[in-house]
Amino acid sequence: MQTVVAIYTGQGLADPLKKVFQELLPDVRLVNIIDDSLIGDVVRAGHVPELVHRHLNQYYRHAEELGADVILNTCSSVGDVADEASAGGTIGVPIVRIDEGMAARAVEGYARIAVLATLPSTLEPTLRLLRRKAEEAGRTVTLVSGLAEGAFDALVGGKPEEHDRLLLETAKRAAGEADVIVLAQGSMARMEQALTEATGKPVLSSPKSGVEQVKAVLVALEQAKSVREEG
Repeated sequence: MQTVVAIYTGQGLADPLKKVFQELLPDVRLVNIIDDSLIGDVVRAGHVPELVHRHLNQYYRHAEELGADVILNTCSSVGDVADEASAGGTIGVPIVRIDEGMAARAVEGYARIAVLATLPSTLEPTLRLLRRKAEEAGRTVTLVSGLAEGAFDALVGGKPEEHDRLLLETAKRAAGEADVIVLAQGSMARMEQALTEATGKPVLSSPKSGVEQVKAVLVALEQAKSVREEG
């Protein structure tokens, strides 16, 4: 049985992602590592502080020790740390960013992309990812920043209706300049249909596309293993 270890910086996405795994990868062993102190540290600092960086790399190593075939980095705010760990060669298994598949789809299909986020610390890494994906694909894209100020505070303050209202208002403003809307945070996926209806624009979210990418990596690993065994 293949194993995926998902790394979370907060609690909110674990249950929705578990359902996606049950749908797309029912035979995979899913292990969750959740440290909900991390996102608070990132929000307070406005970027990924060194302590969070160290903790994430420790969790990546721990995931490898747990037998991970693939590590899923579920938080867009710390996606750059996952990229660095992958490029550095210190982790011996693939690390998939939950938002990478979404970003690739956005730049391949659309020229004007609005990015919705409730935190600056998530918005900027997502914009960087989209720019990188566009460069890799040889595409020219225009990015529109849609920061729903106050929405995150409303959500953590127990006011989900206020969070949703602010997000809808921001989406409507950004939609006029865009062909597609990208949701920077996986936790916003539940708003996908409502935002599509309110703006008339396609809306992309990361949880399902992220797990689809994990599935593709697992399939490739199995194929490579079969080739080695046959050889």
